[in-house]
Amino acid sequence: MSVDMRVPEIRFKGFNDEWSMLTLGELGTVATNKRIFIHQTSLIGDVPFYKIGTFGREPKLYISQELFEDYKERFPFPLKGDLLFSVIGSIGRVVEYTGEDEYFQDSNVVWLQHNGSIVNTFLKQFYSIVEWQGIEGSTIKHLYNRTILGTQIQMPSRKEQAQIGNTFQKLDSLINQHQQKHDKLSNIKRSMLEKMFPKQGKTTPEIRFKGFSGEWEESSLFEEAVVTTGFPFDSSDFCNSGNLLVITNGNIQNSSSAVNGKVGNRIAIEKVDLLNQYALNIGDILVTMDGSVGRTAKVIEPNQILAQRVGRLVAKNNTEFLYQSLNTGAFLDAMTTISHGGTIKHISLSEIGSYMLLVPKNIEEQEKIGSYLQKLDALIYQHQHQITKLNNIKQACLRKMFV
Repeated sequence: MSVDMRVPEIRFKGFNDEWSMLTLGELGTVATNKRIFIHQTSLIGDVPFYKIGTFGREPKLYISQELFEDYKERFPFPLKGDLLFSVIGSIGRVVEYTGEDEYFQDSNVVWLQHNGSIVNTFLKQFYSIVEWQGIEGSTIKHLYNRTILGTQIQMPSRKEQAQIGNTFQKLDSLINQHQQKHDKLSNIKRSMLEKMFPKQGKTTPEIRFKGFSGEWEESSLFEEAVVTTGFPFDSSDFCNSGNLLVITNGNIQNSSSAVNGKVGNRIAIEKVDLLNQYALNIGDILVTMDGSVGRTAKVIEPNQILAQRVGRLVAKNNTEFLYQSLNTGAFLDAMTTISHGGTIKHISLSEIGSYMLLVPKNIEEQEKIGSYLQKLDALIYQHQHQITKLNNIKQACLRKMFV
C-alpha cells in the first residue's frame, strides 16, 4: 500500500481511485433474529435453529414452520447473501446465508444490515482479515454492537469491490471443492480401516480381497517390527543451519500419515557419523511415547534423525500394512490405557513392543491391504496439499489486494 494514497499493492486494470475510509456504522446497522426460548424448540421439527455452538455446523434444535414464518415476517431477518457472524466465544466465524429456511440465536449471531451499500463478497473477505478491537470479557469473549459499528473499513467503488469479491469467491470455491473431496476420502479411509481389519473379538475382517480366507494370527509388535528409540540430544547439539531435522514427539501430529518435517531443532550432518543408527529412513513408523502417547506417523522425507522418547518401528514384513493396522484406533486406545505418569503421560518401548495385533498369514494379503490404503492416503494428501497451497495464495492476495 502507498504511504500517501489509500490504494492496494495489486489491483485490477482500469481502477486508479483511492479507497474510501468509512466505519461499518456508516454502511448499515447490526441486526439479529428475534429471541427464541427453549420451550419453543424441539429435537426434531421443521426449521433448523442454530445456536452459537452449532452455528455453521449441524443443527441440534428446531422450531416450527409456523413460528419461523411469523418471526420472519415481523422481525429482522437476513437476506440471501448476507453474512452472519458470531460475536461471542469463537468471535468472527462467518456463514453466508443461502436463503434456506433457517433461524439463528439472537444477540450471539448477527449480520450487518446494509441495504446494498457494500458488496457482500467483498465484505466477506474483509471479515476474514479484520482485527476486531475492544473485545470484552474474561472467560467468554464478546464483541458488542458499538465495536462492530465503529470498526473502520477501506473500500473501493462497487465495481472494484465486485471484481475483488468474485476473485476470492472463486478461490474459496476451489478450496471448498478440495476440502469436500478430502473429507469424503477421509471418511472412506476410516470406514475401510474398520472393515479391512478384524474388530475386537473377531479373527477375520468384515471385507477382504478375493482369494484370501482363513483366520488372522495374533502377533506382538516385537514379532512384527524392530522396536527402538532415538538419541538423547542436548540443546548444545543443535544449530540453525543444520542439515538434519531432529524428530521429537511434537513432530507427530494426530491423524497424520507423515512426520511434520517443517518445524523443530536441527543438527549438523557432520555429527551424524557418530549417530548413524538414529538416522531415519523413509517408511519408518514412529510412535509418541510422552504426552499424547500412541500417536503414529510414517517417515516420507529424508534428512531426519530421531530423538529419544519417540519409538521407531521397522517392519519385518510389510511396512504399509503394519502402519495402517496401527491406525485403526485400537493401538492408540491401548497405549492411552496403559500410559503412566502424572500430568505428562508416558509409555515404554517394552509396552509398545508387547502390543498384540492380528495379522493375516499370507504376506500377499498384507501387501494388498497396505497398498490399497496407501493409495487412499496419497489421494487424501494431494487434496490437503492443494488446500494448503490455495490458502497460501489466498492469504498472499488478501495482503496485496486490500488496503
